[in-house]
Amino acid sequence: MDKVFWAVIKTARPQRWVRNLSLFAALTFSGQLLEPALFWRVAAAAAIFSLVSSTVYFFNDLIDAPLDRKHPFKMKRPIASGALQAPVAVFLTTIGFFVSLVLAIKLSYFFFVACLAYFVLQAAYSLKLKHIEIIDLLVIATGFILRAYSGALVIDSHISVWFLLCVIAVSMLLAVGKRRAELSLLAEKASEVRATLGGYPEHLMDVWVGMFGTMTILSYILFTFQQQFDEPSRRLIPLLLILPRALTVQKWLMITIPVVIYGVMRYLQLIYKKGQGEAPERVLLTDAPLLISVVLWGFLSVVVLYVIG
Repeated sequence: MDKVFWAVIKTARPQRWVRNLSLFAALTFSGQLLEPALFWRVAAAAAIFSLVSSTVYFFNDLIDAPLDRKHPFKMKRPIASGALQAPVAVFLTTIGFFVSLVLAIKLSYFFFVACLAYFVLQAAYSLKLKHIEIIDLLVIATGFILRAYSGALVIDSHISVWFLLCVIAVSMLLAVGKRRAELSLLAEKASEVRATLGGYPEHLMDVWVGMFGTMTILSYILFTFQQQFDEPSRRLIPLLLILPRALTVQKWLMITIPVVIYGVMRYLQLIYKKGQGEAPERVLLTDAPLLISVVLWGFLSVVVLYVIG
């Protein structure tokens, strides 16, 4: 029984729930992070989305089991290795599907629609879309975008178009980086494990990685520019009395730009130097410099928006 329990936990991939922290983005940048009712509402949405994503992983592993057995890492997945029997996985997939959607519609109708759309998209990905070149990358990126929008839908908040551009750029970078890392990891066996990898020459993937890395940095810079206000912050009045106006107009979010640039550069370094990136959350949680940069970015953003701003 213990082995089955841990096989279920492993298939649910709780380490990937860190992706669902992106649901807090709209709450944070809308200036409402410190409102308890909204905070716990988004926290509930993140928990529900975690159940949604885990259910998708069960479905995906059921479909991918034959190919996973050829992969150096995925062959150890419980369903592929036989540690978790297919009938049990089917049962858990069905239960997870209905329970998560019931919880989602109780929280918000439009959040329910977003969760259902994520289910449908990921099911289509597992069954067909993952085998279509370029489309598979767009679907992976769309999953990240749906997370960010879900956080906004559940609190009925507006998402800046510049912030949305950042989300799209980061999502595409992670999707392309994931495939680039798989190419390095699998080498000649790449097309055997995932057919679409045969249509992605390494030099083309390098161009795409550079393109979306640049887009991520530039879109974030533009986002920070749009966050400034015409009037100086009233919370720093003593300091503002001695500073020139050029330094008191509220554009402090720009101080996070170097951190973002470092984070992107470090992520790309890991893809090429160590062949990591196949699982972005694993890279984030295991690489200290990258993790520190993300935490520092979050800290500085909160300070700028809620202390200085």
